[in-house]
Amino acid sequence: MNQAVSLTFSRGPRFSDRYLYDPWLIAITATIVTLGLVMVASASIAVAARDGGDPYHFLWRQGAALALGAGGGFVALKIPLALVERISGALILIAFLMLLLVLVPGVGREVNGAMRWVMLGPLTLQASEPAKLAVILYIAGFLVRHEVQVRTQLSGFLKPMAVVTVLAGLLLCEPDFGAAVVILTTVLGMLFLGGIPFLRFTLWGAVAASALASMVLIAPYRMQRLMTFRDPWSDPYNTGFQLSQALIAFGRGEWLGVGLGNSVQKLFYLPEVHTDFIFAVIGEELGLVGACTVIALFFLLLMRILHIGGRAAANNQRFAANVAYGVGLLIAIEAFVNIGVNLGILPTKGLTLPMISYGSNSMVMLCVAIALVLRVSFETQAATRRNPTGFPVPLP
Repeated sequence: MNQAVSLTFSRGPRFSDRYLYDPWLIAITATIVTLGLVMVASASIAVAARDGGDPYHFLWRQGAALALGAGGGFVALKIPLALVERISGALILIAFLMLLLVLVPGVGREVNGAMRWVMLGPLTLQASEPAKLAVILYIAGFLVRHEVQVRTQLSGFLKPMAVVTVLAGLLLCEPDFGAAVVILTTVLGMLFLGGIPFLRFTLWGAVAASALASMVLIAPYRMQRLMTFRDPWSDPYNTGFQLSQALIAFGRGEWLGVGLGNSVQKLFYLPEVHTDFIFAVIGEELGLVGACTVIALFFLLLMRILHIGGRAAANNQRFAANVAYGVGLLIAIEAFVNIGVNLGILPTKGLTLPMISYGSNSMVMLCVAIALVLRVSFETQAATRRNPTGFPVPLP
């Protein structure tokens, strides 16, 4: 008896086991969000001042979106995942409805030639953002309901891909090629982690890649972007302007950067400076060290989310694990694409850097997504933690 007690105290609980809500995930997310607020303020001052408004206009709006997202995340944090699983089918139907509404004249709002927003009174909703989260929840539930079919039959792969293909088709009608790519890639990753045989996954991954490549070939402006990405300096004042200016920003930053707030490229040289190309401003103002720190933060965030998903899977909480995997893949893919575009290793595409770029809809949805992962960690911890009588601690 004494020996057992001695062994228990000598080992001690892990730091993360002392808390039901994962403290590492909270800390990493808070660091990324704080850095994002600082960089949005720095990158957008010139743009806001040019429009004759408050120099911190975009910072206040981003802060308001964060507050709204925190409120939504708090609500999501209190909803049992069993209930989320039950309503996942309804959520994907709502996502389809919103994507259809975007295409209705008078309801959808066109910005820069794209119909991606729905007007909700004074608010503007980018339909693709909640659609990303709805798809993750739907696929997570599908993988649980049809686990055997997914692992053994071709139909277990075709059914979810048919739903996602229709959704991606609606996104391409807006057009929003970037969101379609992110959703398809995220779903393929979730299906692979859900047990799809490797050969089948590879073959259908090649089919999806071929379909996306054909979309590039049949759209002249997408093909032009692809060719420009290969050599932006061939036309630095037209098609290669964004990428060449981003590369100049990284070159000016060198190792330690020119200092916070001292970017020159944000002074109307670099378009979409506080949204799509904010990573280039980070590279200029904070240098290679700052850029690598951002990449490291996203890597740590992904690893922590996958760790939470792995613990849920080990505890046989399959839906919870799938949700965590999906959220982790979504954030990682969006971050990889945005950073790749800024560095010139991927063709230019309008995707924001998660939780750092300015974007109200993205911030709100990512706050809810992170809250769902925190709920996963909460339910996993509560299910494995025992009180002195040996019974599980009940969930609220």
